Amino acid sequence: MNQNPLSRLEADLSAQGLDAMLITDPKHIYYLTGFASNPHERFLGLVLARGEEPLLIVPALDAEAASAASSVSNIATHTDTDNPYALFGRYQGRLGRVGLEKEYVTVARYEQLTAALGAASFEDVGPLLRTLRVKKTPDEVARIRHAIHLIEETLRQGLSHVRTGVTEIELVAEMEYQMKKLGADGPSFDTMVLTGPQTGLPHGTPGERKLQHGDLLMFDMGVYAGGYASDITRTFAFGDISPELRTIYNTVLAANEAAIRVVKPGITCAEVDRAARQVTEEAGYGERFMHRVGHGLGIDVHEYPSLHGENMDILNEGTVFTIEPGIYTAAGGVRIEDDVIVTETGVEVLTTYPKELQILTD
Repeated sequence: MNQNPLSRLEADLSAQGLDAMLITDPKHIYYLTGFASNPHERFLGLVLARGEEPLLIVPALDAEAASAASSVSNIATHTDTDNPYALFGRYQGRLGRVGLEKEYVTVARYEQLTAALGAASFEDVGPLLRTLRVKKTPDEVARIRHAIHLIEETLRQGLSHVRTGVTEIELVAEMEYQMKKLGADGPSFDTMVLTGPQTGLPHGTPGERKLQHGDLLMFDMGVYAGGYASDITRTFAFGDISPELRTIYNTVLAANEAAIRVVKPGITCAEVDRAARQVTEEAGYGERFMHRVGHGLGIDVHEYPSLHGENMDILNEGTVFTIEPGIYTAAGGVRIEDDVIVTETGVEVLTTYPKELQILTD
């Protein structure tokens, strides 16, 4: 965890001119308190009111786990037959300006909170929370390294099942089995294994297509471990591939390495994106690189910052993010994704799995 993030956020109440904050994103609650939960449709919230002890509101079935894990000892519970918003009666009419994560709060929940809190007005604190999480502590970096190690070992073990005729979905099943076997909490997103022309779909869905000689084979996957995520992509050749696909592979690799080379404290997100995009454009594939070059990585597999060509936010030491250029055509596509951290003087690539084109065979 970041050093005392809850205290830092409480200090921000006055600076932001807020009477209180209500945090409801489970990932933010985990970051601030150490309590991890998926409440599903039940209400989970952390209330920070100026001059008062923080209050963690949890479903009754999570009370014991919350008491054991949370740094917040003031815990209120609600059962499945309770109205959890009744717990806000203690604040009725006392809060003028309340911070919410507007991207996370639904319209229905917003209406219920408005009724429960009376005349409160609501401000968006989502950007503040995202910024709070950007700089990773040594402990957080160690957890991310471990998650990366697990997914790279998953890939190494899983490649032994690559053979002519194996389906994409069979390889997904094998990879997710290996994740659990190696000790991961689970995949950090839906595991993506694509073959042949399917690799030309940046976010394709694995299916029953069988691997054939001459195919590209793409793995985009990650795990959660210790509360933190990894996210890597590697693309392989299965047997000999066409000269065009080799050119695409080499171009993507060059774009990946060009983006990594420019990373250092003080550079903008846009400059990293442009470094990769310049390579693909000069090779004649500019229009086939159709997404941003990367995204932040931590408690969420996709978090702030977003590294696209219009984002002028500055990268600072301790920021962890992906670099994942890709080129996608009807014949097939290539993406190469690394996880990196901004260091005091430049960048460290946290992923270690080789990136040179590997040709797999039966």
